[in-house]
Amino acid sequence: MSESVSPLALSRWAETLSAIARTGLAFTESVYERERFEEVLKVAGDIRAAADHGEVGHPEGVSHAQEWLDRVDRGLVGYVTPKVAVGAAVFNENGELLLIQRSDSGHWLYPTGYCDVGYSAVEVVAKEVEEETGIIVEVERVLGILDTLRLGSRIPLYSILFLCRAAGGEIVPHPLEVTDVGWFTRDNLPAPLIGADRWVDHVFAAAAGERRAVFYDDLRSPIWRSGKED
Repeated sequence: MSESVSPLALSRWAETLSAIARTGLAFTESVYERERFEEVLKVAGDIRAAADHGEVGHPEGVSHAQEWLDRVDRGLVGYVTPKVAVGAAVFNENGELLLIQRSDSGHWLYPTGYCDVGYSAVEVVAKEVEEETGIIVEVERVLGILDTLRLGSRIPLYSILFLCRAAGGEIVPHPLEVTDVGWFTRDNLPAPLIGADRWVDHVFAAAAGERRAVFYDDLRSPIWRSGKED
């Protein structure tokens, strides 16, 4: 009996195929190759639509393919790579973790945001936390690097998670990006909490003074295939 494929795995396959095809379109000068890469985008679009809607042949597959095609740039700038974001595991003097409820999904997570050109990663961390929550932080060290496709994101993204300490400010949720903000103990975490099994143990251990190595996603074998948990 064959095992069913999870929507998360389908989404990852779709984004991977899309990236390969778009990168190929960015560099190829061959009409033949361009046609083949465009066909790959159509297949990737169908896979993405199946992941989103649970059915084969959903018409949204065509729009996904066209959206990807419209984003193709020529040459090196068109080489498709994951976006980069930073996250902040912020603790106060009581050992409580700062979490936000995202307005786009209703899910809870630590403050996070895309890296902006002109800022270092550490500067973006401090800026994002203050913008989203009103809390001023001191950034201590890197805790982990996560591939957010494995956390259920639809966008290929590497997130660098930093340990931070609250140093001032007061809670003022961002009016557009955040529905709620709060401090939480390990025994009182809100739900639903994004990817908790991948980072909660690490951040609370770090807050307690434990020095662990930087954590990251497990290496799949073969690398391109999904495991049971993708």
